[in-house]
Amino acid sequence: MRIPAGGDAPVAIVAGPTTSPRAAATLDRPSLRKAVAPALRPFRRPTRTISVIAHRGASGYRPEHTLAAYQLAIEQGADIIEPDLVSTRDGVLVARHENEISGTTDVGERPELADRRTTRTIDGRSVTGWFTEDLTLAELRTLRAVERLPELRPGNTLYDGRFQVPTFDEIIALARSESRRKGRTIGIAPETKHPTYFESIGLDLTPPLLRSLRRVGWDHRRAPVIVQSFETTNLRRIARESHVPLLQLTSASGAPHDLRARGDDTTYADLMSPRGLDRVACYATWIGPEKASVVPRDAHGRLTSATSLVRDAHRAGLQVSAYTVREENQFLPTELRSNDNPADRGDVRSELLALLHAGVDAVFVDFPDTGVAARKAYRRR
Repeated sequence: MRIPAGGDAPVAIVAGPTTSPRAAATLDRPSLRKAVAPALRPFRRPTRTISVIAHRGASGYRPEHTLAAYQLAIEQGADIIEPDLVSTRDGVLVARHENEISGTTDVGERPELADRRTTRTIDGRSVTGWFTEDLTLAELRTLRAVERLPELRPGNTLYDGRFQVPTFDEIIALARSESRRKGRTIGIAPETKHPTYFESIGLDLTPPLLRSLRRVGWDHRRAPVIVQSFETTNLRRIARESHVPLLQLTSASGAPHDLRARGDDTTYADLMSPRGLDRVACYATWIGPEKASVVPRDAHGRLTSATSLVRDAHRAGLQVSAYTVREENQFLPTELRSNDNPADRGDVRSELLALLHAGVDAVFVDFPDTGVAARKAYRRR
């Protein structure tokens, strides 16, 4: 299913590829411009709608996971806004990159919360700091967001201390109100962070997530929602309890924590194999690989040929959303960097075009305006 987004930016919230693998085999794939031609290996792909997903909002321009970042992303033309979800002590879902918040809020400057600093084991790793699960929503509301990457995004630090940590319900309300105001559908792509861990401490993320979606009538296949996770168990559970579209996130290395915790040796590489993709398609409608799993880099950090992952996923009936494209040199392939300063911006459009030509159906971006511009350039070719 496709949800009209207006203008040149339709939202794709779908339950499978828009063209069958057999029909897709008749479609010719355009070649990438000369600057990134080595990044492509031609193959057939289905006709698709391409969505720009604002990764934590317009996080290249504002501190991530703030209403200001989400609002700006919408203004820049993003189709979907993405909140990472963690829980407060009183069971409210809020948007933070991690449940440890010393790097994304000013909690370290609050003497009244100094005694909350502690060490916890999260997904098998020891982490020290302040955690959302140790604060009530009222306590969390006293904090203000700060830029997570100040050395790379010093301009964002001008907004430190201005914005609260938003709740999931507030983000849903923003998406709905902006959809009405702009006359196009703004989707949301919530990611459940560390669901096994939160369930183990009595703060299961799934019930409040589904309650929030059901409250606004977004618990169905055509809802403008894609629920994501790097784990598999919670996605399978949501698939049993809801019809909302799901996205299985993967990494270029490692394995899902929930599987590893119960002695299952399935890795992310296994999930991205043709057989693994068939299994993912039993509960999810999307696969969300790291961009290097789609267009790898060589030993010198340069783009190489696209893998068969997108083609394999489409054959399994899955859509593909690659993460995360950022403009700073530190995150770009070596041949697309502007200079040796990691904070300066390089030729991100070429990296985006490489991914689009590889056949992805969506891209997670920190700079939504650049993602929208690259999509427009791709469609003109």
